[in-house]
Amino acid sequence: MMEQEYRTALIAGAPSQLARELALWLGERGMRVYVSAHEPEELEPYLARARSSGARLIPVELDTTRVESARERILALDEACGGLDLVVAAGMYEETSARNFPWERAHHLIQRNVTGTVALLSAVLPPMLKRGRGHLVGISSLAAYRGLAGRSVYSGSKAFISNFMESLRAELWNTPLRITCIYPGHLRNHHAVRAHPEPFALEEKDAAARMGRAILQGKARCAMPWQPALFMRLMQVFPGALFDRIARHPR
Repeated sequence: MMEQEYRTALIAGAPSQLARELALWLGERGMRVYVSAHEPEELEPYLARARSSGARLIPVELDTTRVESARERILALDEACGGLDLVVAAGMYEETSARNFPWERAHHLIQRNVTGTVALLSAVLPPMLKRGRGHLVGISSLAAYRGLAGRSVYSGSKAFISNFMESLRAELWNTPLRITCIYPGHLRNHHAVRAHPEPFALEEKDAAARMGRAILQGKARCAMPWQPALFMRLMQVFPGALFDRIARHPR
C-alpha cells in the first residue's frame, strides 16, 4: 500500500510515551512534528534522541483539559505552519476501582481521553475541510471493545473514541480527509513487577512503528497485536453470561 507524504504533524493529548515514540518515528521520516507537553522538560529525553537521529521534533506547550485555550493554540499553530497535514490525539491509561470509585481521577481521565480528543480534532477539522486535505487520528484501545473489571472509565472513554472516529469517517467518506482509529493492546512496563506473563505485550517502539505505518498507509483502523485483538473482537459476540465470567478478572 502506498504511503502518504506529509510535511507537518501534531501529536497531542496526554503525556503518553507511546505518542512520543510515534512522534519520533514520524520525525525520522522527514516530517516536522509538533509534540505537546504540559512542561517543556517532559520532552527533553525525546528531543535529545531527535537531535541524534535527525528527526524534527518541536515541543508545544498544550493542555487539552483547558479546552478554549488549547483550541486557540492549535488553530494558531495550524495557521503558522501553513496547515497541519496530520493530527493525532492521544490519551492516557488509568485503572479505576468500582469498590472505591475515584471520581476526581475518573473526571481527569475523561477530560484527557474524551474532551481533549474531541476539542483537538474538532478544532482542526474546519480548516482541513477548507483546504481539502488532512488526516485525523484517534488513539483508542483494545479495551474499547468490551468493558473489563478495573477499567470502567478507561474502557468507556476509549469506546467513545472508537465511535467518534467511526462516525467522522462515515460522514466524511466523500471528502479528501482521512480518518484513522488505532487500537493498541497492552504495553510492556519494564519498571513493574510482573505477576503474570505478558506474551502479547507491545514494546513502545514497535507499537509506534506499527501505528506509524498504518497511519501513513491511510488505514481506517489498526488493532494490534492481532492475537489479543482477535480475542477482544470475539468477546463482542460472546453470550452475556460467558462474557461476564471472563470480564470479572482484571488483566
